[in-house]
Amino acid sequence: MREISTTRFPAASLALAMVVAGTVGAFVTESGQHPITVVFWRCVFGSLFLAAWCLLRGYLPDRSLSLSRLALAALGGACMVLSWTAFFAGFAMTSIATTTIVYHVQPFFVVLIGIVFLKERISLDQLLWMLGAFLGVVLASGLAVTHGHADARWALGIALTLGAALLYAVATILAKGLGQQRAEITVLCQTLVGVALLAPFADVGHPIPPASWGWLAGIGVLHTGIAYVLMNSAFPRLTTPVIGIITFIYPVVAIIIDWVLYRHPLGPAQAAGMALIALATLGVRLGWRFPMRRVSAV
Repeated sequence: MREISTTRFPAASLALAMVVAGTVGAFVTESGQHPITVVFWRCVFGSLFLAAWCLLRGYLPDRSLSLSRLALAALGGACMVLSWTAFFAGFAMTSIATTTIVYHVQPFFVVLIGIVFLKERISLDQLLWMLGAFLGVVLASGLAVTHGHADARWALGIALTLGAALLYAVATILAKGLGQQRAEITVLCQTLVGVALLAPFADVGHPIPPASWGWLAGIGVLHTGIAYVLMNSAFPRLTTPVIGIITFIYPVVAIIIDWVLYRHPLGPAQAAGMALIALATLGVRLGWRFPMRRVSAV
């Protein structure tokens, strides 16, 4: 079976995926449902889409899924659905733009986990970029400019978002342990775990307004199905610098939506924080070095 046509234009495919991903905050907000309920139905609709996709593409049945790999995929799935839940909870406590920007420190948590648990080495340049990224989080969080009763709720939203980013990083590392397994199969395992994990807490018997079903289905089909397929078809065909630049379409779209639809403009400190996180992420991914390192070596 031939590849889908979007793989002929991988940069456009990834850019479209990032535009779609950037709208998830609006879908979550407009659904009007509790974050656990949203993630549960995301997993239900996402599982249906991905199962159909994988069957049509011939990816199922996957005979490489041993018991140990299934256990690893299940653990990663638990981390991922908890990450989604915390991430969605952050939208209501802060704002779509703030939550999305802070969430994008995920790559640095991957580096930290590698240092602490996998005994990986870190260069001085990577350390400086990491410090810059977390300074960006302080600025982007907006905690320095909030006042009054909103502070505690806002701080909790930032804490949940950082927790979501950490869980996403753990899920990313666990997914790497699955080797060459197709990414669509991995995500399908994660969404199936999400259905089983969240079913007791999602208040499935509670009536959901008809208008909310479209938003919930969209999160499952668009953001968990189509966006992941587009991303995974593009990644192998793009260089790291191109991927690093295009992925920042995601927070830019979220910022525009939050500004236009919900009247939450980005303040100067938050804009500076986002720029710092973006710069630090590109610095790590592209291996940029600080001039002082070369000076000190002389």
